[in-house]
Amino acid sequence: MDLKEKNAIVTGASAGLGLAVSRQLADRGARVFGLARRKERLAEARAQMGDAFVPVVCDVTDESAVGRAMDQVGKSADTVDILINNAGLGRFGLLDDLSLDDWDLQMATNLRGVFLCTRAVLPRMKAQNSQSGFGGHIVNVASVAGLLGNPRVGAYNATKFGLRGLSESLMKEVRDDGIKVTCLYPGSIETEFFDVAGIDISANPMTADDVAGTIVHTLQAPDNYLISEVVMRPLRPRG
Repeated sequence: MDLKEKNAIVTGASAGLGLAVSRQLADRGARVFGLARRKERLAEARAQMGDAFVPVVCDVTDESAVGRAMDQVGKSADTVDILINNAGLGRFGLLDDLSLDDWDLQMATNLRGVFLCTRAVLPRMKAQNSQSGFGGHIVNVASVAGLLGNPRVGAYNATKFGLRGLSESLMKEVRDDGIKVTCLYPGSIETEFFDVAGIDISANPMTADDVAGTIVHTLQAPDNYLISEVVMRPLRPRG
């Protein structure tokens, strides 16, 4: 896909990987509708990227908020070419110490949010396929925690394993509609995610720009095939 003049929706766009991929898309001529809860962070992103970045305040766990966000996108964009489901969080610890609120928060953000945003764009992407022969590209940002379970990560593992299954199912549902679905499994990334979660990361993590560049590369693949899964890990995790 040539990214110039394409319209992309990026969730969790105000920081970390979401902000990095928004910048890289904007640098390649795309217009980015950045969804996030923090209005002030979105304003900072707008100041950095200018008109290429359209801030959209949205809690992706809220069905009504997602509907309003998609209405806002629809008023400004004739197409939705790309959806990057990046919003996510983790709460870690022994399962018997995990509160129901923390369990529900992870399920809501990491799975429900993906479902709501994806469901909202699919009718438009299917219509685009009918008109042009290509519907669009959905990228779901999972984690290597969606490939391998580990102690103290049970709830987060469950959401990312769930996202893996959702992505594979969706890919098989919509590939004949000209819609690509890619699930990305990054290892440790140097972002605020791990600080908020309160856990250590590898001594040599990937950067947000590393992972964003891989997403962009995947989006730029020719339209006649899809890259269904991408696994990324630090080369020397122990430094």
